Amino acid sequence: MFGMNYIQFDSMTHVILYKNGNVSKEGRGLSFFYFAPTSSIAAIPLGSNDLPFIFNESTNDYQTVSIQGQITYKISNPKALSELLDFTVDPSGTYKKNEIEKLNQRIINYAQTSTSSFIHGIGLKDSIRSAKTIETQILQGLQNSSAVSTLGIEILNVNILAIRPNPEMERALETETREKLQQEADQAIYERRNFAVEQERKIKESELNTEIAVEEKKKQISEKQMEARILEAENKRKLREMQVQADISVEEQKKKLIEMKTSNQKKEAETQGFVTETTLKPFRDMDWRTLVALNNNPDPKFNISLAFRQLAENAEKIGNLNISPELLENLLQEKKDSKK
Repeated sequence: MFGMNYIQFDSMTHVILYKNGNVSKEGRGLSFFYFAPTSSIAAIPLGSNDLPFIFNESTNDYQTVSIQGQITYKISNPKALSELLDFTVDPSGTYKKNEIEKLNQRIINYAQTSTSSFIHGIGLKDSIRSAKTIETQILQGLQNSSAVSTLGIEILNVNILAIRPNPEMERALETETREKLQQEADQAIYERRNFAVEQERKIKESELNTEIAVEEKKKQISEKQMEARILEAENKRKLREMQVQADISVEEQKKKLIEMKTSNQKKEAETQGFVTETTLKPFRDMDWRTLVALNNNPDPKFNISLAFRQLAENAEKIGNLNISPELLENLLQEKKDSKK
């Protein structure tokens, strides 16, 4: 009443009470009575603020990208800020002007200025992949900005949430990336198939080498067996030749023995013939009767035989000759008895 008002602020608000243009009270979370006609109150919020932003920039290949992010800041010097912006409140504590929006817009402008030169120097694809770099650019640009320092604020953090081209270019990039990924997938399939074919070729080559090795081993075994058979046949042939030579040698020995035996028998026969001829030579011209007489054989039958021989030789001189049957019978009987 009568122009006296009471006002109270929370602990996160810095309050400055001006009376007649001079600071009467200043501090955090004040509550007091004041005379409204001569007083003015400025209330500066002290808590940290999250400032979302989005702005567009052009790359060096003349493509527009949209940069979306968030800046976290707090008011570190509320008195300096109160001298630049109007944070006056009415008796109910409501701000007469929306100075926070103005402050936020200034911060966004400073942030865009800090990153524009960087975006203008790179291409579209590089800009899309440069979120961390852009964060650093904005943070360093704001922290080093004298204008931001003059405002009495402190930049706590900068986050880039998205960097996107315009929808048409985004679809084109998606198509390009999709095609590239498809090509990579096709290449991977090709390489996998090629690897499978190569492995199959190696397996078949290994199997073929194994078969060749087996056949080569079989060939070597066959050659060894053939050599063994040839050697055996050669040994048999040599053995047969040796046997033949041995048989020939034996036959030659037999032949020589027979020739020697024949020669000896011939010589023996010649010797016997010579002996017989020499022995019989004195009797060659003698009459056989003389020889019979010299033999002096007392056998009567022998003498009878000689008598019959002589009779036969002189048969033309004999007229009649009678031989008794008893004489012949006795001779024949004796012959039979001698055979028995």
